[in-house]
Amino acid sequence: MHKIQPKISVLSKEQILKIHQDSLLILSHTGIRVDSERARAVFSEALGGAFDDNLIRIPSEIVEQSLHSAPAKIDMYNRDGSLAFSLGGNQQSGTIYGIGVTNSWYQNPDNDSVTPFTRKHIELATALGNTLTQFDLVSTPGVIQNDDSQVGEVLATLEMMANTTKPLSILISEPKQFDLAITMLEHLHGDLSKKPFVLPYFNPITPLVLNEDTTDKMFFTIDRGLPFIFSSYGMSGATAPISAEGTLVMLNAELLAGLVFSQLIKPGTPIVLGSLPSVFEMQNMISAYTSQTMLVNLACAEMMDHYHIPHAGTSGSGTGWGPDLLASGTLWMNHLTNSIGKVGLAPFVGGNFDSQAFSPTTVVYADEVIRQVRQFASGFVLDENNDPLKDIHSVGPGGSFLLSEATLAQYRDIHEQHSQIWPGYSLNQWQTEFSPDALSSLREYTLNVLNKLHIPEDHDSVLSRGEEFIKQVST
Repeated sequence: MHKIQPKISVLSKEQILKIHQDSLLILSHTGIRVDSERARAVFSEALGGAFDDNLIRIPSEIVEQSLHSAPAKIDMYNRDGSLAFSLGGNQQSGTIYGIGVTNSWYQNPDNDSVTPFTRKHIELATALGNTLTQFDLVSTPGVIQNDDSQVGEVLATLEMMANTTKPLSILISEPKQFDLAITMLEHLHGDLSKKPFVLPYFNPITPLVLNEDTTDKMFFTIDRGLPFIFSSYGMSGATAPISAEGTLVMLNAELLAGLVFSQLIKPGTPIVLGSLPSVFEMQNMISAYTSQTMLVNLACAEMMDHYHIPHAGTSGSGTGWGPDLLASGTLWMNHLTNSIGKVGLAPFVGGNFDSQAFSPTTVVYADEVIRQVRQFASGFVLDENNDPLKDIHSVGPGGSFLLSEATLAQYRDIHEQHSQIWPGYSLNQWQTEFSPDALSSLREYTLNVLNKLHIPEDHDSVLSRGEEFIKQVST
């Protein structure tokens, strides 16, 4: 039995080695700025001596040691303890997808109007990610805008835990709230490290800065024995070189710096590395994903595959004004190239307007895109036990395969390849149904999904216990 599967690669072995060597030169000659005194002490102990102007140059041999130290595979679990997926290690499951990330606005599915993100929207977004089958984890979907409690990010984490059993990727900006959120999850669940369902997400500051908030949260996470994502976000022409090559090399160097720091704190720390390359659109002063940035995303994934480090990359969100042609094109390009490339994890699907507005309708559409992309990426089988010539001979010239033995045995599988949202109308059927437009059908489908969301059985218990914990630590 042989399987035919589409694959894409963008870097040759020589190019991978060149990018690696250039990254090592950046670290050893240009160096990185480390803002935290505690973090500098970690480097000082490993490298010896003091550092001028918080600038640290990392020798190549330290990078190589760290590459050998970090695990090649990370298992993530559902909250109930069952294995959800594995990242890295010749990833058999294909690209993992999640919803999110940290939007300030909620885009209503009935008409695309936007309202400030609230705690209720965290609940809806998380339950949507829990319900849709093509999403494997839920990332922080938004930032609560109407909260005066000073623990809004902790409350958002509680809502996420209560409304899904899928793994969580949490993005919390304020270190004290991050520490409190992890402590709350431990209080509610117990040990998080044995079968982790929480995957914190951290960004350094591009270009080439390990900022104090990021290193503080890394210390706390590593101390708890949790895996985490360390991801560089760079805008070509603004925070990164304008060329694709320059952006790739610099972001890769930043990832290696984060890797080194994690392994100096504790050798063997599980870490996911990746980048969110974008370009800076000077006319409108926003970032954007383009064909160039998606090539850089694929190249970054191939670098991590070369290093045997689990990878996280871009998710194709942020371009659209809603679930529109802009969003559709970017989602298809990103998800298709992800799934036939080396991308390990795409954690942030569902944002529009440069990821300012979370759109449930875009999420539902993306779920359909991912389903079809995964079918495409899975390929088809040349099965020695299933001779197609037998079917062809039995029908013969001028015959019909409509009722052939093979068609009757396999037509249900073919039916599954069609859209789950839009029926396959003929022109006459479309006219008979009063010429419905595709977006209206998508909105109707989305509203039906939102009316039938699946939430965990322990939803109420988790919420009440979590709220009591927050109340106790906040007073």
